[in-house]
Amino acid sequence: MKRRVSLLSFVGLFALLLLLAACAPDREEEAGSSNAEEGTAEKPEKLTIWANDEEEQLQAIEDIAADYEEQEGITVEVVPKSMLEQEQELSLAGPEGKGPDLFFQPHDRIGNIVAQGLAEPLNLTDEQVSGYSEAAMEAVTYNYEGQTDQYGVPMVFETYGIFYNTDIIAEAPQTIDDLQAALEEHTDTAKETYGFLMKPNDLYFTYPFFKNYGGYIFGGDTGEYDTADIGLNNEGAKQGGELFQSFFGQGKIPASTTSDVIDGLFTEGKVGAVINGPWSIPGYREALGDSLAFAPFPSINGGPGETLVGVKSWMVSYYSKNKDWATDLALFLTNEKNLQHYYEVAGELPPNTKALEALEDPIHAAFAEQIEHGVPMPSTPQMAQVWEPMNNALQFLAEGEDVQPVLDEAVEQIKANIEASGQ
Repeated sequence: MKRRVSLLSFVGLFALLLLLAACAPDREEEAGSSNAEEGTAEKPEKLTIWANDEEEQLQAIEDIAADYEEQEGITVEVVPKSMLEQEQELSLAGPEGKGPDLFFQPHDRIGNIVAQGLAEPLNLTDEQVSGYSEAAMEAVTYNYEGQTDQYGVPMVFETYGIFYNTDIIAEAPQTIDDLQAALEEHTDTAKETYGFLMKPNDLYFTYPFFKNYGGYIFGGDTGEYDTADIGLNNEGAKQGGELFQSFFGQGKIPASTTSDVIDGLFTEGKVGAVINGPWSIPGYREALGDSLAFAPFPSINGGPGETLVGVKSWMVSYYSKNKDWATDLALFLTNEKNLQHYYEVAGELPPNTKALEALEDPIHAAFAEQIEHGVPMPSTPQMAQVWEPMNNALQFLAEGEDVQPVLDEAVEQIKANIEASGQ
Protein backbone atom coordinates (compact mmCIF):
# COMPACT_ATOMS: atom_id res chain seq x y z
CA MET A 1 0.00 0.00 0.00
CA LYS A 2 1.24 3.49 -0.85
CA ARG A 3 1.39 5.38 2.44
CA ARG A 4 3.25 8.60 3.23
CA VAL A 5 6.44 7.31 1.62
CA SER A 6 7.28 10.84 0.65
CA LEU A 7 6.98 12.11 4.19
CA LEU A 8 8.07 9.39 6.57
CA SER A 9 10.53 7.09 4.83
CA PHE A 10 13.64 9.16 5.33
CA VAL A 11 14.48 8.07 8.86
CA GLY A 12 16.91 5.44 7.63
CA LEU A 13 19.09 8.13 6.06
CA PHE A 14 19.25 10.15 9.27
CA ALA A 15 22.63 9.02 10.59
CA LEU A 16 24.34 9.69 7.27
CA LEU A 17 22.78 13.14 7.01
CA LEU A 18 24.05 14.11 10.45
CA LEU A 19 27.58 13.47 9.19
CA LEU A 20 26.94 15.60 6.12
CA ALA A 21 25.55 18.40 8.27
CA ALA A 22 29.00 19.04 9.69
CA CYS A 23 30.08 20.14 6.22
CA ALA A 24 27.33 22.73 5.82
CA PRO A 25 28.52 26.02 4.32
CA ASP A 26 28.45 29.26 6.32
CA ARG A 27 25.71 31.68 5.41
CA GLU A 28 27.38 35.03 4.90
CA GLU A 29 24.82 36.55 2.56
CA GLU A 30 21.19 37.31 3.17
CA ALA A 31 18.53 35.69 1.06
CA GLY A 32 17.21 38.11 -1.54
CA SER A 33 13.54 38.51 -2.20
CA SER A 34 12.21 37.20 -5.47
CA ASN A 35 12.76 40.30 -7.56
CA ALA A 36 13.04 38.41 -10.84
CA GLU A 37 9.70 39.85 -11.92
CA GLU A 38 11.00 43.35 -11.31
CA GLY A 39 13.92 42.76 -13.64
CA THR A 40 16.66 43.34 -11.06
CA ALA A 41 18.10 39.84 -11.47
CA GLU A 42 19.72 38.95 -14.77
CA LYS A 43 17.63 36.42 -16.65
CA PRO A 44 19.41 33.08 -16.96
CA GLU A 45 19.38 30.93 -20.07
CA LYS A 46 18.39 27.84 -18.09
CA LEU A 47 16.97 26.73 -14.75
CA THR A 48 17.25 23.15 -13.51
CA ILE A 49 14.71 21.52 -11.22
CA TRP A 50 14.73 18.11 -9.60
CA ALA A 51 11.19 16.74 -9.72
CA ASN A 52 9.95 13.59 -8.02
CA ASP A 53 10.17 10.71 -10.46
CA GLU A 54 6.65 9.29 -10.18
CA GLU A 55 5.17 9.28 -13.68
CA GLU A 56 2.05 11.41 -13.17
CA GLN A 57 3.82 13.96 -10.99
CA LEU A 58 6.65 14.28 -13.48
CA GLN A 59 4.28 14.75 -16.40
CA ALA A 60 2.43 17.54 -14.60
CA ILE A 61 5.67 19.36 -13.75
CA GLU A 62 6.94 19.06 -17.32
CA ASP A 63 3.66 20.57 -18.58
CA ILE A 64 3.94 23.55 -16.23
CA ALA A 65 7.66 24.01 -16.93
CA ALA A 66 6.90 24.22 -20.65
CA ASP A 67 4.45 27.06 -19.96
CA TYR A 68 7.12 28.90 -17.97
CA GLU A 69 9.61 28.48 -20.81
CA GLU A 70 7.12 30.03 -23.21
CA GLN A 71 6.30 32.89 -20.85
CA GLU A 72 9.82 33.82 -19.76
CA GLY A 73 12.06 32.51 -22.53
CA ILE A 74 14.09 30.49 -20.01
CA THR A 75 14.83 26.82 -20.66
CA VAL A 76 13.64 24.71 -17.74
CA GLU A 77 15.41 21.38 -17.42
CA VAL A 78 13.25 18.94 -15.47
CA VAL A 79 15.38 16.14 -14.01
CA PRO A 80 13.48 13.12 -12.64
CA LYS A 81 14.87 12.24 -9.23
CA SER A 82 13.24 10.46 -6.32
CA MET A 83 12.70 12.59 -3.24
CA LEU A 84 14.37 9.77 -1.34
CA GLU A 85 17.61 10.60 -3.12
CA GLN A 86 17.55 14.37 -3.59
CA GLU A 87 18.82 15.47 -0.20
CA GLN A 88 21.91 13.28 -0.20
CA GLU A 89 22.71 13.93 -3.86
CA LEU A 90 22.39 17.70 -3.46
CA SER A 91 24.86 17.65 -0.58
CA LEU A 92 27.40 16.12 -2.97
CA ALA A 93 26.49 17.76 -6.28
CA GLY A 94 25.74 21.27 -4.99
CA PRO A 95 29.29 22.26 -3.97
CA GLU A 96 30.52 21.07 -7.38
CA GLY A 97 28.04 23.28 -9.22
CA LYS A 98 26.13 20.29 -10.58
CA GLY A 99 22.97 20.55 -8.51
CA PRO A 100 19.56 22.03 -9.34
CA ASP A 101 18.17 25.50 -8.84
CA LEU A 102 15.00 24.01 -7.33
CA PHE A 103 14.43 20.72 -5.57
CA PHE A 104 11.32 19.09 -4.15
CA GLN A 105 11.02 17.87 -0.55
CA PRO A 106 8.53 17.11 2.22
CA HIS A 107 8.55 19.71 4.95
CA ASP A 108 9.48 17.33 7.75
CA ARG A 109 12.99 17.18 6.25
CA ILE A 110 13.53 20.95 6.46
CA GLY A 111 15.43 20.70 9.74
CA ASN A 112 18.03 18.35 8.25
CA ILE A 113 18.20 20.26 4.97
CA VAL A 114 18.75 23.61 6.66
CA ALA A 115 21.32 22.18 9.08
CA GLN A 116 23.34 21.05 6.08
CA GLY A 117 23.06 24.44 4.41
CA LEU A 118 21.36 23.05 1.33
CA ALA A 119 18.39 25.43 1.08
CA GLU A 120 18.21 29.18 0.69
CA PRO A 121 15.80 31.02 3.01
CA LEU A 122 13.12 32.88 1.05
CA ASN A 123 11.97 36.44 1.63
CA LEU A 124 8.47 36.17 0.23
CA THR A 125 5.98 39.00 0.50
CA ASP A 126 2.55 38.70 2.06
CA GLU A 127 1.06 39.11 -1.41
CA GLN A 128 3.14 36.24 -2.79
CA VAL A 129 2.00 33.81 -0.09
CA SER A 130 -1.56 35.05 0.32
CA GLY A 131 -3.09 32.12 -1.56
CA TYR A 132 -1.54 29.34 0.49
CA SER A 133 -3.25 27.83 3.52
CA GLU A 134 -1.97 28.92 6.89
CA ALA A 135 -1.01 25.37 7.83
CA ALA A 136 1.03 24.99 4.64
CA MET A 137 3.00 28.18 5.27
CA GLU A 138 3.61 27.26 8.90
CA ALA A 139 4.95 23.90 7.76
CA VAL A 140 7.69 25.44 5.57
CA THR A 141 8.75 27.96 8.23
CA TYR A 142 11.73 26.99 10.37
CA ASN A 143 13.92 28.62 13.00
CA TYR A 144 17.63 27.97 12.53
CA GLU A 145 20.10 29.39 15.02
CA GLY A 146 17.64 32.04 16.17
CA GLN A 147 16.54 33.13 12.69
CA THR A 148 13.04 32.22 11.49
CA ASP A 149 12.60 31.96 7.73
CA GLN A 150 10.46 30.35 5.07
CA TYR A 151 12.33 27.62 3.25
CA GLY A 152 9.79 26.28 0.78
CA VAL A 153 6.99 27.20 -1.61
CA PRO A 154 4.17 24.71 -0.96
CA MET A 155 3.06 22.44 -3.81
CA VAL A 156 1.17 19.59 -2.12
CA PHE A 157 -0.44 18.93 1.23
CA GLU A 158 -1.39 15.64 2.86
CA THR A 159 -3.53 14.97 5.88
CA TYR A 160 -6.24 12.47 6.73
CA GLY A 161 -9.78 11.98 7.85
CA ILE A 162 -12.55 9.38 7.78
CA PHE A 163 -13.44 7.34 4.72
CA TYR A 164 -16.76 5.56 5.14
CA ASN A 165 -18.95 3.15 3.25
CA THR A 166 -22.43 4.64 2.91
CA ASP A 167 -23.92 1.15 2.53
CA ILE A 168 -22.96 0.57 6.18
CA ILE A 169 -22.84 4.06 7.69
CA ALA A 170 -25.40 6.30 6.06
CA GLU A 171 -24.19 9.62 7.46
CA ALA A 172 -20.75 11.03 8.12
CA PRO A 173 -19.54 10.57 11.72
CA GLN A 174 -19.45 14.04 13.22
CA THR A 175 -18.02 13.22 16.65
CA ILE A 176 -15.73 10.60 18.12
CA ASP A 177 -18.83 9.26 19.91
CA ASP A 178 -20.34 8.61 16.46
CA LEU A 179 -17.34 6.46 15.58
CA GLN A 180 -17.67 4.54 18.83
CA ALA A 181 -21.36 3.99 18.14
CA ALA A 182 -20.57 2.74 14.63
CA LEU A 183 -17.99 0.35 16.06
CA GLU A 184 -20.46 -1.09 18.54
CA GLU A 185 -23.42 -1.26 16.16
CA HIS A 186 -21.75 -2.78 13.09
CA THR A 187 -19.02 -5.01 14.56
CA ASP A 188 -19.18 -8.78 14.53
CA THR A 189 -15.64 -10.07 15.05
CA ALA A 190 -16.70 -13.65 14.26
CA LYS A 191 -17.74 -12.54 10.77
CA GLU A 192 -14.83 -10.09 10.47
CA THR A 193 -17.17 -7.16 9.97
CA TYR A 194 -16.51 -3.89 11.76
CA GLY A 195 -18.16 -0.54 12.11
CA PHE A 196 -14.75 1.14 12.36
CA LEU A 197 -11.12 0.06 12.12
CA MET A 198 -7.86 1.83 12.83
CA LYS A 199 -4.29 0.68 13.13
CA PRO A 200 -3.27 0.42 16.80
CA ASN A 201 0.35 1.52 16.48
CA ASP A 202 0.50 4.66 14.34
CA LEU A 203 0.99 8.07 15.98
CA TYR A 204 0.46 9.82 12.66
CA PHE A 205 -3.17 8.75 12.44
CA THR A 206 -3.95 8.84 16.16
CA TYR A 207 -2.49 12.26 16.94
CA PRO A 208 -5.93 13.96 17.24
CA PHE A 209 -6.72 11.73 20.21
CA PHE A 210 -3.85 13.41 22.08
CA LYS A 211 -3.81 16.90 20.55
CA ASN A 212 -7.48 17.61 21.20
CA TYR A 213 -7.01 17.02 24.93
CA GLY A 214 -3.88 19.18 25.16
CA GLY A 215 -1.15 16.66 24.36
CA TYR A 216 1.60 17.71 21.97
CA ILE A 217 4.84 16.41 20.51
CA PHE A 218 7.20 19.33 21.14
CA GLY A 219 6.60 22.63 22.90
CA GLY A 220 7.26 26.01 21.33
CA ASP A 221 5.82 27.39 18.12
CA THR A 222 5.71 25.75 14.71
CA GLY A 223 9.22 25.89 13.29
CA GLU A 224 10.65 26.99 16.67
CA TYR A 225 10.37 23.81 18.66
CA ASP A 226 11.46 23.26 22.24
CA THR A 227 12.47 19.62 21.89
CA ALA A 228 13.17 19.33 25.62
CA ASP A 229 9.45 19.94 26.21
CA ILE A 230 7.58 16.78 25.23
CA GLY A 231 3.85 16.76 25.93
CA LEU A 232 2.96 13.18 25.05
CA ASN A 233 2.50 12.10 28.67
CA ASN A 234 0.83 15.12 30.23
CA GLU A 235 -2.69 14.99 31.69
CA GLY A 236 -4.30 15.73 28.33
CA ALA A 237 -2.26 13.02 26.64
CA LYS A 238 -3.41 10.59 29.32
CA GLN A 239 -7.04 11.43 28.61
CA GLY A 240 -6.45 10.99 24.91
CA GLY A 241 -4.69 7.69 25.52
CA GLU A 242 -7.65 6.43 27.52
CA LEU A 243 -10.03 7.42 24.72
CA PHE A 244 -7.83 5.71 22.15
CA GLN A 245 -7.64 2.57 24.29
CA SER A 246 -11.44 2.41 24.55
CA PHE A 247 -11.65 1.43 20.87
CA PHE A 248 -9.78 -1.81 21.45
CA GLY A 249 -10.56 -4.94 23.41
CA GLN A 250 -13.06 -7.77 23.37
CA GLY A 251 -15.66 -7.29 20.64
CA LYS A 252 -13.92 -4.17 19.36
CA ILE A 253 -10.87 -3.50 17.19
CA PRO A 254 -8.32 -6.33 17.50
CA ALA A 255 -4.94 -5.14 18.78
CA SER A 256 -3.29 -7.13 15.98
CA THR A 257 -4.92 -5.05 13.21
CA THR A 258 -2.57 -4.02 10.37
CA SER A 259 -2.84 -1.59 7.48
CA ASP A 260 -3.23 -4.45 5.01
CA VAL A 261 -6.07 -5.94 7.05
CA ILE A 262 -7.83 -2.58 7.25
CA ASP A 263 -7.56 -1.90 3.53
CA GLY A 264 -8.52 -5.44 2.61
CA LEU A 265 -11.66 -5.53 4.72
CA PHE A 266 -12.69 -1.97 3.82
CA THR A 267 -12.42 -2.60 0.07
CA GLU A 268 -14.36 -5.85 0.53
CA GLY A 269 -17.22 -3.87 2.03
CA LYS A 270 -16.83 -5.32 5.53
CA VAL A 271 -15.89 -2.10 7.37
CA GLY A 272 -17.99 1.00 7.91
CA ALA A 273 -15.22 3.56 8.39
CA VAL A 274 -11.42 3.88 8.43
CA ILE A 275 -8.81 6.60 8.91
CA ASN A 276 -6.71 7.36 5.84
CA GLY A 277 -5.36 10.05 3.53
CA PRO A 278 -5.79 11.09 -0.11
CA TRP A 279 -3.25 8.55 -1.39
CA SER A 280 -5.85 5.83 -0.68
CA ILE A 281 -8.61 7.34 -2.81
CA PRO A 282 -7.93 5.53 -6.12
CA GLY A 283 -7.98 2.05 -4.58
CA TYR A 284 -10.95 2.76 -2.33
CA ARG A 285 -12.95 4.32 -5.15
CA GLU A 286 -12.25 1.43 -7.51
CA ALA A 287 -13.52 -1.02 -4.89
CA LEU A 288 -16.51 0.84 -3.48
CA GLY A 289 -17.56 3.20 -6.26
CA ASP A 290 -20.37 5.56 -5.31
CA SER A 291 -20.59 4.01 -1.83
CA LEU A 292 -17.31 5.69 -0.87
CA ALA A 293 -17.53 8.97 1.06
CA PHE A 294 -15.13 11.07 3.09
CA ALA A 295 -15.55 13.29 6.14
CA PRO A 296 -13.15 15.43 8.16
CA PHE A 297 -11.80 13.86 11.32
CA PRO A 298 -14.60 13.77 13.92
CA SER A 299 -14.63 16.29 16.72
CA ILE A 300 -12.92 15.25 19.95
CA ASN A 301 -13.35 16.96 23.31
CA GLY A 302 -15.69 19.50 21.74
CA GLY A 303 -13.37 20.66 18.95
CA PRO A 304 -12.52 19.65 15.36
CA GLY A 305 -10.05 16.78 15.12
CA GLU A 306 -6.57 18.30 14.75
CA THR A 307 -4.74 16.06 12.31
CA LEU A 308 -1.07 16.10 11.37
CA VAL A 309 -0.36 17.82 8.06
CA GLY A 310 2.49 17.12 5.67
CA VAL A 311 3.52 19.58 2.97
CA LYS A 312 5.72 18.98 -0.06
CA SER A 313 7.35 22.12 -1.37
CA TRP A 314 9.86 23.56 -3.80
CA MET A 315 13.09 24.65 -2.17
CA VAL A 316 15.72 26.93 -3.67
CA SER A 317 19.19 25.42 -3.57
CA TYR A 318 21.78 27.33 -1.58
CA TYR A 319 24.17 26.63 -4.44
CA SER A 320 21.94 28.04 -7.18
CA LYS A 321 23.40 31.00 -9.07
CA ASN A 322 19.90 32.12 -10.04
CA LYS A 323 18.09 32.23 -6.72
CA ASP A 324 15.68 35.02 -7.65
CA TRP A 325 14.57 33.36 -10.85
CA ALA A 326 14.41 29.97 -9.14
CA THR A 327 12.04 31.52 -6.59
CA ASP A 328 10.01 33.03 -9.41
CA LEU A 329 9.72 29.59 -11.02
CA ALA A 330 8.65 28.05 -7.70
CA LEU A 331 5.88 30.63 -7.37
CA PHE A 332 4.80 29.95 -10.96
CA LEU A 333 4.69 26.20 -10.36
CA THR A 334 2.42 26.75 -7.38
CA ASN A 335 0.02 29.42 -8.58
CA GLU A 336 -3.68 28.61 -8.51
CA LYS A 337 -3.96 27.66 -12.19
CA ASN A 338 -0.92 25.40 -12.20
CA LEU A 339 -1.82 23.72 -8.92
CA GLN A 340 -5.18 22.81 -10.42
CA HIS A 341 -3.40 21.29 -13.42
CA TYR A 342 -1.04 19.38 -11.12
CA TYR A 343 -4.01 18.04 -9.19
CA GLU A 344 -5.79 16.96 -12.36
CA VAL A 345 -2.74 15.08 -13.67
CA ALA A 346 -0.97 13.90 -10.50
CA GLY A 347 -3.97 13.64 -8.17
CA GLU A 348 -2.21 15.37 -5.26
CA LEU A 349 -4.03 18.03 -3.27
CA PRO A 350 -3.06 21.70 -3.61
CA PRO A 351 -2.21 23.82 -0.54
CA ASN A 352 -3.68 26.88 -2.24
CA THR A 353 -7.04 27.64 -0.61
CA LYS A 354 -8.73 28.87 -3.80
CA ALA A 355 -7.49 25.87 -5.77
CA LEU A 356 -8.83 23.59 -3.04
CA GLU A 357 -12.22 25.27 -3.05
CA ALA A 358 -12.40 24.84 -6.82
CA LEU A 359 -12.06 21.06 -6.69
CA GLU A 360 -15.17 19.41 -8.08
CA ASP A 361 -14.55 16.00 -6.53
CA PRO A 362 -16.49 15.99 -3.23
CA ILE A 363 -13.98 13.72 -1.50
CA HIS A 364 -11.02 15.87 -2.45
CA ALA A 365 -12.95 19.05 -1.67
CA ALA A 366 -13.67 17.75 1.85
CA PHE A 367 -9.95 17.72 2.53
CA ALA A 368 -10.04 21.51 2.22
CA GLU A 369 -12.05 21.61 5.43
CA GLN A 370 -9.70 19.22 7.22
CA ILE A 371 -6.54 21.16 6.40
CA GLU A 372 -8.00 24.15 8.21
CA HIS A 373 -7.71 22.09 11.40
CA GLY A 374 -4.33 20.63 10.54
CA VAL A 375 -1.16 20.75 12.64
CA PRO A 376 2.11 20.72 10.68
CA MET A 377 4.20 17.69 11.45
CA PRO A 378 7.30 18.92 13.36
CA SER A 379 10.15 19.58 10.93
CA THR A 380 12.94 19.48 13.50
CA PRO A 381 15.42 16.58 13.17
CA GLN A 382 14.50 15.33 16.65
CA MET A 383 11.12 14.23 15.29
CA ALA A 384 12.84 11.11 13.94
CA GLN A 385 13.27 9.95 17.54
CA VAL A 386 9.55 10.15 18.35
CA TRP A 387 7.89 7.69 16.01
CA GLU A 388 9.11 4.31 17.27
CA PRO A 389 8.65 4.88 21.02
CA MET A 390 5.17 6.31 20.55
CA ASN A 391 4.07 3.69 18.05
CA ASN A 392 5.19 1.02 20.50
CA ALA A 393 3.32 2.79 23.29
CA LEU A 394 0.12 2.86 21.27
CA GLN A 395 0.43 -0.86 20.66
CA PHE A 396 0.75 -1.45 24.42
CA LEU A 397 -2.33 0.70 25.04
CA ALA A 398 -4.32 -1.25 22.46
CA GLU A 399 -3.31 -4.41 24.31
CA GLY A 400 -4.77 -3.00 27.53
CA GLU A 401 -1.74 -1.79 29.52
CA ASP A 402 -2.10 1.12 31.96
CA VAL A 403 -2.02 4.41 30.12
CA GLN A 404 0.14 6.70 32.26
CA PRO A 405 3.10 4.33 32.80
CA VAL A 406 3.16 3.46 29.10
CA LEU A 407 3.22 7.11 28.03
CA ASP A 408 5.82 7.99 30.68
CA GLU A 409 8.10 5.23 29.43
CA ALA A 410 7.67 6.34 25.81
CA VAL A 411 8.61 9.93 26.61
CA GLU A 412 11.68 8.81 28.57
CA GLN A 413 12.72 6.72 25.56
CA ILE A 414 12.25 9.68 23.22
CA LYS A 415 14.43 11.85 25.44
CA ALA A 416 17.09 9.14 25.62
CA ASN A 417 17.01 8.74 21.83
CA ILE A 418 17.44 12.48 21.32
CA GLU A 419 20.36 12.60 23.73
CA ALA A 420 22.00 9.57 22.12
CA SER A 421 21.64 11.11 18.67
CA GLY A 422 23.56 14.18 19.78
CA GLN A 423 20.87 16.57 18.61
